[in-house]
Amino acid sequence: FVDPQQIEAGGSRIQGRRLVIATGSRPLVPDIPGLKDSGFVTNETIFSLNDLPQSLVVLGAGAVGLEMAQAFQRLGSRVTLIEAQPRVLPNEDDDVSDALTGLLRADGITIYTGTQAERIDVEQGRTIVSCSGSLTVDCNTLLVAVGRRPNVDGLGLEQAGIDYTPKGIKVDARMRTSNRRVYACGDVTGIMPFTHAAEYQAGIVIGNALFSFPRKARYDALPWVIFTDPELARVGKNETQARAENLKVDTARFEFQNIDRATAEGTIRGFVKLTLHKGHIIGASILGPHAGELVHELALSIAKGLKPSEISGVVHAYPTLAEINRRAANAYLSPRLFSATSKRVVGWINRWIP
Repeated sequence: FVDPQQIEAGGSRIQGRRLVIATGSRPLVPDIPGLKDSGFVTNETIFSLNDLPQSLVVLGAGAVGLEMAQAFQRLGSRVTLIEAQPRVLPNEDDDVSDALTGLLRADGITIYTGTQAERIDVEQGRTIVSCSGSLTVDCNTLLVAVGRRPNVDGLGLEQAGIDYTPKGIKVDARMRTSNRRVYACGDVTGIMPFTHAAEYQAGIVIGNALFSFPRKARYDALPWVIFTDPELARVGKNETQARAENLKVDTARFEFQNIDRATAEGTIRGFVKLTLHKGHIIGASILGPHAGELVHELALSIAKGLKPSEISGVVHAYPTLAEINRRAANAYLSPRLFSATSKRVVGWINRWIP
């Protein structure tokens, strides 16, 4: 940017009535002594490896770290996962995080949580990772997967009066920056850095910038998936987030081991967990087979403000994995159906109606 409505690129100056910033993000490289000279890889370069690492250390237990750790463990690498936070996926409910951690450890992955990488050294072709707690781990390959950084450097945002932080460009619900003629979407905003979120935001930008439709982005029903095996999918608020907002929270949970299709296919690991507020579904976590496919019925329920009874009232084909959404809804409704009040009402009906 050279001013609020003009950019310079390739030696030319271009002026637009509306402008859109969609410069994405790049892997975050933490300031760990020795890291920059260690020959580490990221999710963008690890696929250029020609040989399978005999051993792999993964820094970071977010989506990328977990997916790559499990993939390389199953390909035959000896994988160690190091996470600075006390738990894997610290923003998820304890039972969800603990369950996925247990499944990954069962795959043979060594996981250290509450552990900070403090120094990286290379000795005789081996990478040495020195961590807090006197832990030292060596490997053939080091994967850095501690997050993403928005691509804002060198854009001249100050010249355009566009506010931003290290987490991304600030936008309102209509995806406008502090310069109302400039929009931003995708990873550069730091809001839910997923491909499908960027596509959704781009639609909001088009509606507002080209057609002047007053469209606003909402994220309460936008799902995301971690493609481990089993997958972890979530939409809306989880129990931890809802309680932090002082909402009146109810939860319901149903296990895949009680779904006949899962039993038949030998994919019984995991569960569905619903988070509810005042009888409405406000969030769901699915850890299990094809969670990324199953989450969309629950995303629709949140978007439309549905109650569990409305999911329960829809017939789900048998035997399918999708039955678990209905069974989870039933798990919430059953205690209420057989409550003392319900029994009194049924007793009254049976006495007075032949």
